[in-house]
Amino acid sequence: MKSKCLALFLLGALPSALYADFSYTETTQITGGAMLNMMKTVSVFSKQARQIGEPIVSTVSIQGNRMVRSNSMRTEIVDLNAETITTIDHAKKQYTTMTFEQMRQQMNEAMKKGKEQRETGTQPSDTDLSFQVKVRNTGATKDVAGVNTSEAILNMTMDATDKKSGQTGSLAITNDMWLAPEVPGYDEVREFQRRFALKLGTVFSESFNPTMFASQPGAGKALADMVKEMSKLKGIPLLQVMRMGTTANGDPLPAASEAPLPQSNSPAMPSAGQVAKDSATSAITSSLGLGGLGGFGRKKKAADPAPAADASASQGPAVLVESNTQMSDFSQSAVDASKFAIPAGYKQIEPKIANP
Repeated sequence: MKSKCLALFLLGALPSALYADFSYTETTQITGGAMLNMMKTVSVFSKQARQIGEPIVSTVSIQGNRMVRSNSMRTEIVDLNAETITTIDHAKKQYTTMTFEQMRQQMNEAMKKGKEQRETGTQPSDTDLSFQVKVRNTGATKDVAGVNTSEAILNMTMDATDKKSGQTGSLAITNDMWLAPEVPGYDEVREFQRRFALKLGTVFSESFNPTMFASQPGAGKALADMVKEMSKLKGIPLLQVMRMGTTANGDPLPAASEAPLPQSNSPAMPSAGQVAKDSATSAITSSLGLGGLGGFGRKKKAADPAPAADASASQGPAVLVESNTQMSDFSQSAVDASKFAIPAGYKQIEPKIANP
């Protein structure tokens, strides 16, 4: 405890001038999956649906103990000195500021609530949940924006087994990453993330949100496994293709390089295991707050046609959404301090704090 307090003291005492400025561009786009196909069919009625497949270009900048990620819709500012995260909504012209202490309280309350539910029996007992995280370096190489990169694949599955029927379903996430050995100046990003983690007292990753799993059994082991597996990643992810979907029997979701999505404009939702795994996948999505994803995890209405009875088809993976994220335009030039300012005329509102 004394060592940790000393580290935090020294961290706060270091002048921001010791750190160099750094920035880069990050472009993210939804490139496929059942949700994108579904949105295409309703795009004539909804502007939001029409925009779902358009790329989102964000600028990420670091200056001393501050990091800002900004695009046309949203800006997020992390200030390690003030220990705050400010989120700006450009459409509504308003912003919220949450302290690190409030974030810690939320995580602690989520874990406390999960423990109480398990001890009192109020945690749903008809479904067993488990989490698995694996990273593998495939040895494959690829040119990304003129840089030679190597492939690493992160597989994460959240398995649910219905105790009554024995049926199993999995919500799976796969991140196909193409890693560059080094980018001049990128050490500033790693160093900022290290300081950020030290301030919070926990480990965060852009592809994994601990608060989402904090109340689930086995979450502690899953977090430990995540840290262990993530240590296998060597390099900078210039390109990432992330998928979320369903699989059977705890199998991982195939990566984009292993099984490219077919070109299709069909609005049909995935039928793989939809009936056999309905109760299991519903348990996962409801417990993780994902029940609203395009109807995923909800039972079909009685009037809906039944999926095909082909047993082999029901065991295949189904991709709900696939997204592509690429980093570019790395710069060690000085960052304009105005990037960290709240736009004039924007109204501050209180952040939403989840109740235990």
